[in-house]
Amino acid sequence: MIRRNLKNVLVVSFGFLSLFTAYEGLQSLQSSLNAEEGMGVISLSVVYASINVSSMFLPHILIKNLGCKWTIVASMCCYITYSFGNLYPGWATLIPTSAILGLGGSPLWSAKCTYLTISGNRQAEKDNKKNEDTINMYFGVFFFIFQSSVVWGNLMSSLIFGQDAEIADIPEDQFQYCGAALCVEEFIQSGNSTRPAQHLVNTLLGCYIGVGVLAVIVVAVFLDNIDRDMAREFRSNRTPFCDTFLATFKLLKDKRLLMLIPLTMYSGFEQSFLSGEYTKNYVTCALGIHLVGYSMICFGAANSLCSFAFGRLARYTGRIPLFCLAAVTNLSCIIALLLWRPHPDQLPVFFVFPALWGMADAVWQTQTNALYGILFADRKEAAFANFRMWESLGFVIAFAYSTFICLSIKLYILLAMLILTMITYLMVEYHHHKNPVSSESITLNTITEKEKDTYKEGDNSETDQNVALNMKSPAF
Repeated sequence: MIRRNLKNVLVVSFGFLSLFTAYEGLQSLQSSLNAEEGMGVISLSVVYASINVSSMFLPHILIKNLGCKWTIVASMCCYITYSFGNLYPGWATLIPTSAILGLGGSPLWSAKCTYLTISGNRQAEKDNKKNEDTINMYFGVFFFIFQSSVVWGNLMSSLIFGQDAEIADIPEDQFQYCGAALCVEEFIQSGNSTRPAQHLVNTLLGCYIGVGVLAVIVVAVFLDNIDRDMAREFRSNRTPFCDTFLATFKLLKDKRLLMLIPLTMYSGFEQSFLSGEYTKNYVTCALGIHLVGYSMICFGAANSLCSFAFGRLARYTGRIPLFCLAAVTNLSCIIALLLWRPHPDQLPVFFVFPALWGMADAVWQTQTNALYGILFADRKEAAFANFRMWESLGFVIAFAYSTFICLSIKLYILLAMLILTMITYLMVEYHHHKNPVSSESITLNTITEKEKDTYKEGDNSETDQNVALNMKSPAF
């Protein structure tokens, strides 16, 4: 019989899979589908700018008042509005729905990370295992399922857009504008970026709206409300709004968090590069928009499989070798993309790069999320809010300069961020080694022997829900 905590992890994972099947598919297409005046990329910039703003206060307020489950449900509804906005793309529809999505983005991810961390700590206590190992495993399971959303979302777009009877051939002389060879954007012409027929776009968006609604139903019906009593207690003993608002920023006093900022921002830079720059300047330019989905499927498949593998492998290798593997992989890809001149005759290469990028991203996502949960076990909501805030800032910056600077410069910026990321990350690991967060410190300090017996039996009582949040870690 499946364990309750694992069941909840699976419900969250499949809910996110369904929701992000729509969003990941739309994000991959924005730079090509709504290329006029850079509207698609700008809408994505607004999304992550709104996430940045919401990270400052919404996650802590919503999670403490609603609990993780209903924060996830409410935030998922915000994501669905973006699909509706794309039905009639324009500044008046895309920008407001992008802002709404962004406001729900940080609470969604913070609640998810908090929920998985609570579940991991509870299960580790029951099994008498290290908290780090169980948390890593749960994040690995989540990202194994979640990252496949890239596959399904882009498979939908590729199959639907592949039915377009008006796909144009790309003139040979336009290939010189692809990749990082020239600082010219003249390749955005009818030959390789013709917008698919509107009825096909509407069909795709209808599918995306449907899977988004399904995600809300799955989480609302099947997910346990494990911190219900914690939220009820908070509502009856409200803290001043100023304290709640500043909770995210107070964590910046912790040197570990400051040193994690480059790593967190790099996650936004590298994801935005693949979805915004690679799809437009390599795939759409040389192959056409109808093949964008297939290239991103390679990214999603590799990301999903590696997330699952790395989540389990981390207990044997530790985090450092995995982060180094990701860094070397991204470094190699960046150098190759600077030198490569894409051409349709090199078809397999277009799919190799996303696959390698997906393998590296699997490390950045699973291990960074787990690292936040481990280092800031007693301040999870504020920690994961910071994670989303700094990651979204990386997205905002990358999407904001997308239409203003050359692709080669973007690659050099990405390279510089990668080097800074590894330096500061290794500093965090060094300090963590000197000041470890022992598994013994993440314990149920305030319960009686009788309550411990109840806890180990899996009783979802008020004690069981509250002690999962009552965790202490040594100050840095």
